[in-house]
Amino acid sequence: MPRLGVNIDHVATLRQARGGQEPDPVWAAALAELGGADGITIHLREDRRHIQDRDLRLLRQTVQVRLNLELAADSAILDLAMELRPEQVTLVPERREELTTEGGLDVVSQRSRITEAVNRCRNAGLEIALFLDPEPVQIEAALHLNVDAIELHTGRYANSHEGQPQRIELEALQVAAEAIVTAGVELHAGHGLNYRNVLPVARLDRMAELNIGHSIISRALFVGLERAVREMKNCINDRTPRV
Repeated sequence: MPRLGVNIDHVATLRQARGGQEPDPVWAAALAELGGADGITIHLREDRRHIQDRDLRLLRQTVQVRLNLELAADSAILDLAMELRPEQVTLVPERREELTTEGGLDVVSQRSRITEAVNRCRNAGLEIALFLDPEPVQIEAALHLNVDAIELHTGRYANSHEGQPQRIELEALQVAAEAIVTAGVELHAGHGLNYRNVLPVARLDRMAELNIGHSIISRALFVGLERAVREMKNCINDRTPRV
């Protein structure tokens, strides 16, 4: 079954809304681990709108599972990744005005910049993943970059209406997934996945990792973070009805 990486950015967003010290994403990571998380995912943005350098440093010291650092191909943040050495670095696109990551990397038009970032991570011995839309031209370009994993952006699938529209988006994910695993690259997915729509994505052949944040943190407001993580793992493993 796929690993579950719990994204705790939204805990930091709530903290930054008041500029105080709580809720602390470091505590959230510990609770997510107690709930069965296989990894902790954070996005250190250039504008530091949620996760801060302090969070990354403390999480590197305290997280007992895989730490996945999402970041833009920015030299200063890459320097932090080189220093702190998370288990995985995931390159994602970033725009200052977006509320959340709106799509995958454009490897085709930014090949030089992304290649440089990938090579820095590879030379430092870090696992490197790319966050991509399920578009054949982007997948093909990425497969030439010697990355460890490709994380498929599942936003179009997650935001589509049930029935034929959702089936069309799932088929696009299936085609992209097949190209990725055929090339010997590890398959990851994330963005917009929730307790009701996660199972078809989890069942894609050789899916290795799902990264989920907003839905788990939202559920945690009502049932607590440990239980919210356990419920998501049960949904991924098809052991419980959708909540």
